[in-house]
Amino acid sequence: MVRLLQNPSEQQNTQRVVLYNISWHTYQTLLAEMGDHRSSRLAYDRGVLEITMPSDLHEFIKRLLERIVTTLTEELNLKVRSVGSVTLDREDLARGVEPDSGFYIQNASCIRGRKLDLVNNPAPDLVVAVDITSSSTRRLPIYKALQVPEVWRYTARGIEIKQLQDDNYVHCEFSATFPMVAVADL
Repeated sequence: MVRLLQNPSEQQNTQRVVLYNISWHTYQTLLAEMGDHRSSRLAYDRGVLEITMPSDLHEFIKRLLERIVTTLTEELNLKVRSVGSVTLDREDLARGVEPDSGFYIQNASCIRGRKLDLVNNPAPDLVVAVDITSSSTRRLPIYKALQVPEVWRYTARGIEIKQLQDDNYVHCEFSATFPMVAVADL
């Protein structure tokens, strides 16, 4: 068992631990044992397992960004399926991740009523990643492998819009999901 300790002055910080040489089977067993009703997030990339415990501030910012996405879909009369921090994984790629929040917007009707299966269905159209004290750069290659088209990434420097173009994430000034939304607006 791994226990992460922190100083009382660091209670607002996100806690994180990285484990190496973890099998896919162990990753899947941890997911099953931990269950769906937990605050920790797991990211698995070909043997490397990252376990993150988000802070209160992290969760506040995540919910604010979720509200922005929800408001935009309502105002633009777009169908949306929010999948929250559901596990997105593919055994054939040996990769899995739990975003802070994920949304199907362009592909909402394709997956409505279906079980989430990234082998036979697309990844969420938009993923939100909040990085206050720890970086999501370890998770970006996983999103790329899963073909997530757009990532909104909040950092201490502000928000970034990253879009998958030519098999790489590039910084963009406008959202592909909501073309009228600029980074400056967010």
